[in-house]
Amino acid sequence: MPNAAERFLAELLGTGTLILLGDGVVAGVLLARSKAQNSGWIVITTAWAFAVFCGVIVAGPVTGAHINPAVTLAVALNGGFDAIGGWGMALVYVAGQMAGAFLGAVLVFLHYYPHWRVTDDADLKLAVFSTGPAIRSPLWNLVSETIGTFVLVFVIFSFSTTGSLAPAGLGALPVAFLVLVIGLALGGTTGYAINPARDLGPRIAHFLLPIPGKRDSDWGYSWVPVVGPLLGATLAWLVYEAGFVNFITRMIPNPAV
Repeated sequence: MPNAAERFLAELLGTGTLILLGDGVVAGVLLARSKAQNSGWIVITTAWAFAVFCGVIVAGPVTGAHINPAVTLAVALNGGFDAIGGWGMALVYVAGQMAGAFLGAVLVFLHYYPHWRVTDDADLKLAVFSTGPAIRSPLWNLVSETIGTFVLVFVIFSFSTTGSLAPAGLGALPVAFLVLVIGLALGGTTGYAINPARDLGPRIAHFLLPIPGKRDSDWGYSWVPVVGPLLGATLAWLVYEAGFVNFITRMIPNPAV
């Protein structure tokens, strides 16, 4: 059985792969004088889907490839960590995910290094690293992130036979297609972070890196792509695993008692 260090490293490498390829395609589409410049939303959503595929392939053999704190939360709520260290091990996964997301973003910065200086729009530079709303409305942006992550976790639960979030005999490809359809159908409002590490790790990298001509890192919005996915994952667990009706029944005192 993998130990905590091995699990941390697997989540770090899986999430780092996800962000290198995912933020990498955004950089290619948005930054000046890239050969992929202006290639559009379909290119971004497709590459993000297969970035998830690659991240799952990397981390899957060791951890089942959460590569997302919202997924880790859902697994923890479902008791998926009970046999391997409980909530303490869940925090190991999240630490690996955050470190990997930061590292992946740094690699994107280095890979596209000459393009930052020739890109004039500071908003585009930030958009390489972190998500932002098409229409800024914190409540509705939160709703969008919650719905998107609910779909992600609920459908992956539905893939599985055990509730462990491991698709039954199907591997990483169904998750890639799931992320693709979420991006195409639900991503136009907020850029579909649906993953706190995916947004917060690169946002911290944007804040710390010496990016020429960068703007602030929009910390006022940063809570939305963290809280929304955690809410969505919790709701997905309630509906699929705990049973929402049974949960409500347990919360209401029985008058016969």
